[in-house]
Amino acid sequence: MTDQSASAAADYKDTVFLPQTDFPMKAGLAQKEPAILARWQEQDLYRQLRDARRGREKFILHDGPPYANGDMHIGHALNHILKDMVCRTQSLLGKDAPYVPGWDCHGLPIEWKVEEQYRKKKLNKDEVDPALFRAECRAYAQHWVDTQREQLKRLGINGDWDNPYLTMDFAAEATIVQELMKFAESGQLYRGAKPVMWSPVEKTALAEAEVEYQDVTSTQIDVAFEIVDAPNAPELVGAHAVIWTTTPWTIPVNQALAYGPDVDYAMFEIKSGEIEGKPHLEWMRDKRFVIAAKLVPDFLRRIGCEFDNSDNCLFESVGGAWPLKDATARHPMHALGGFFAKPRPFLPGDFVTTDAGTGLVHMAPDHGEDDFDLCKAHGLEPVFAVEGDGRYRDDWAWLGGADERRMSVINPKFNAPDGPICEDLRAAGALLSAGAFQHSYPHSWRSKARVIFRCTPQWFIPMDQSLSPREREGAAQPRKGEGDADASSPSPRAAAQLAPLPQGEGMTLRSTALQAISDTRWVPAKGENRIRSMVEGRPDWVISRQRAWGVPITLFVNRKTGQYLKDASVNARIVAAIRERGVDGWNEADAPALLGPDYDPAEYERVTDILDVWFDSGCTHAFVLESGKWPDLQSPADLYLEGSDQHRGWFQSSLLQSCGTRGRAPYKAVLTHGFTMDAKGMKMSKSLGNTIDPLTLIKDSGADILRLWALSVDFTEDHRIGKEILAGVSDQYRKLRNTFRYLLGALAGFEDSEKVAVEDMPELERYVLHLLADMDAKLARAVQDFDYNTYVRTLADFANNDLSAFFFDIRKDCLYCDIGPAAPQGTMKRRAYRTVLNVLFEALVRYAAPVLVFTAEEVWGTRYPEAGSVHLLEWPELPELGDGSELMIRWSRLRDLKDSVTGAIEPFRRDKVIRSSLEAEVSINLKDPALHSSAQHLGKEALEELLIVSAASVAGFTDDNSSDPRQIEVVRTENHKCGRCWRHLPEVTEDGNLCDRCSEMLA
Repeated sequence: MTDQSASAAADYKDTVFLPQTDFPMKAGLAQKEPAILARWQEQDLYRQLRDARRGREKFILHDGPPYANGDMHIGHALNHILKDMVCRTQSLLGKDAPYVPGWDCHGLPIEWKVEEQYRKKKLNKDEVDPALFRAECRAYAQHWVDTQREQLKRLGINGDWDNPYLTMDFAAEATIVQELMKFAESGQLYRGAKPVMWSPVEKTALAEAEVEYQDVTSTQIDVAFEIVDAPNAPELVGAHAVIWTTTPWTIPVNQALAYGPDVDYAMFEIKSGEIEGKPHLEWMRDKRFVIAAKLVPDFLRRIGCEFDNSDNCLFESVGGAWPLKDATARHPMHALGGFFAKPRPFLPGDFVTTDAGTGLVHMAPDHGEDDFDLCKAHGLEPVFAVEGDGRYRDDWAWLGGADERRMSVINPKFNAPDGPICEDLRAAGALLSAGAFQHSYPHSWRSKARVIFRCTPQWFIPMDQSLSPREREGAAQPRKGEGDADASSPSPRAAAQLAPLPQGEGMTLRSTALQAISDTRWVPAKGENRIRSMVEGRPDWVISRQRAWGVPITLFVNRKTGQYLKDASVNARIVAAIRERGVDGWNEADAPALLGPDYDPAEYERVTDILDVWFDSGCTHAFVLESGKWPDLQSPADLYLEGSDQHRGWFQSSLLQSCGTRGRAPYKAVLTHGFTMDAKGMKMSKSLGNTIDPLTLIKDSGADILRLWALSVDFTEDHRIGKEILAGVSDQYRKLRNTFRYLLGALAGFEDSEKVAVEDMPELERYVLHLLADMDAKLARAVQDFDYNTYVRTLADFANNDLSAFFFDIRKDCLYCDIGPAAPQGTMKRRAYRTVLNVLFEALVRYAAPVLVFTAEEVWGTRYPEAGSVHLLEWPELPELGDGSELMIRWSRLRDLKDSVTGAIEPFRRDKVIRSSLEAEVSINLKDPALHSSAQHLGKEALEELLIVSAASVAGFTDDNSSDPRQIEVVRTENHKCGRCWRHLPEVTEDGNLCDRCSEMLA
């Protein structure tokens, strides 16, 4: 105890340790990050990291290519931040985790944008030289590749940005052609006419992944087909079979009626008495109708009857469905002759239900999968009446070229109740009802226009044809031949391939893909069922598109046999031409040279269709992972990572392409993320004004804030972003930054000579090291599980709860005051504390580096300005610890006790009885003997330091009548305040004098 006067207290501030650091509290990320990016680029950090990890275990994430079209949006940002997190955390584990970004450069999104420019200039794309048009598409794509590249780099994504892969690179286009040839050479390719999703606006077939569903209002109609023959029930002749449809435009191509074999049908007519005085029903007088019995009331309501039950009808059962077998009806427009005069047969269809409609379905094989299959099975072929632009062809008798009312079949006016279809049906006495019907309908996700099912000649890869493993590996074929261009008439070689294969070689593309799905890790696990159900039920893969900007289907088809040419020499010349000139190498002028001397060009048709862009991107594993252009990569990839919509898109096309040519998936694991919604959970839309622009956010707040948001949400589900959410993220960032600022300041001047062995440390330090080890294990597990939400939350909770609010708070007195002339490096306790702070710094900066890439670099550079980048470091090596189970249990109890004491003190602070807990004395009575023992084990001085109070006493009690197991009494201390450490201690005789500890430090 000292008698120094309080007047000297003002000088004590120079005797305590005050944390010092140049690391500012204010981040200023938007201003600092570009300079850090420039330094990384100048130092070629990506190549440094490759060199540092050379020879290590590899982890390959293959980048799913975004379209080179438009600025980066929030979905791009989330996706690429997640990919960067994967690569950085795997690199932190010591693996070689390269990242090669890529872009999808072909296809309709880009072609559509170039056409938009043409339309603004009043130009017709079809009148432009195709090579010139493709050149404009290539230039457009390159512009957006360059733009998006700089935008994505600004996120802090570490990748091979100077050498990305582009699907429009000549070498890539050549590889895509080679992959197509593997299917062709193995007989896994055919041309056939099937209904496919077709966009009349874009004039091309669409893949399922290019279609989105929107709620629309269509015209529903009931149409009467007069029965003209019914050998099993002659009484049906003259009656009208009624069909119901929401696509009136398909009536002009109707060829049959489908009935349900297990459906009960009824024939009825409305009683004359019910028609009297009701002019709107007069047209139904003496007419008989045939529909499913249970659907009669619904039908009556649709046609405007004021009654809704069969009691108002003359009703008789048809006797099931068999009377309709072999029956025929005539088309309502039979008077037009020709196609329309042919009888329409009744066909049994298992797909016919009584859920809605009439229980009878009109069949248009050109425009429906069920229609096509049923009609083809009964010898009814498509008639191809609807052209690519959605209008009936010029020579079509009803609403064809001569009819001034002709327009696109997706035009609402064309299908409206007062439109030409309904108008003509009404005039023919066949339109029974027409009204509005709301339902979900497919649209092109690019043009937003309705699509139709349209039967056109397309190229398909069969899902259920046997695959030979030899052919699946793309083995060279020993002889020339022609492939199966027409599925209905295979060549002898193709027929041989369809014969039973040797044991173990009977896998189809579908079964191979399903097996590959089972062999793949799906994160989250529900993704497996999602893609499995899609592959199980999908039709043959239509790979052709009728556009200009894409990789051509490089096949020559024999004009006589309809079979495509399979010749290794021809294929080699084609691939060489594409490799040299890109897609322009496939043209009519060069066809003779490509065919070579063995074939007469006049005998072969050069296919002009292009490949579906999903086939393009499905081949990226071949020209990126296997080409050798990026020697750091290998195949198969360890991970594919994209949005959950890619189960029907890139994940599936890559799976099918690889299974068809390699017999396996191109990936070992697939990770999917949900979609970003606004703060209210609504889909973002420019029209709603609820979008968040990542570029603006980065400009205002910095990329690390966006990264912290992306890695804090549960990205496996749909998630939200908004101003309040981002404000919360900014607050979380501020706390993490302040943790690093404290560590930097508290470690100022730290030297290795200060370090204390773990076994010599106080319990609190050893406890914190055990907490760190526990967190380390959780973070490592989160990395393995790709659970970055847990990773970030665990890290933030540790920094906020275990460090800032607990460890740092308890030891700040020790840090500031346990040092002085008598102990230049401080007491053993202080040295132990700083030793642990050093361990914490080295660990936390590494853990944070994959998340806060710029901030971690700033933190590391502040302490070690000459040590290189933090991103070259590996997972921290923590001190070896013994069994800490008892220690952890004991300190868990003590922390709980500390919370109780803090809660008891708070009312005194609130009422300003005391200003801080240092002015409080607490008396604690504990009923729990284990907690009592833990507190006593700690000792009086350490307990007071833990509770941050002037004095504390602990006793036990065994009063069974007490409902409170902890009795805490708080009083204001009468001890005086030390002028140096500000603690209220009994040895301080006057406020401002020194306590024994401070006197000893200054001796």
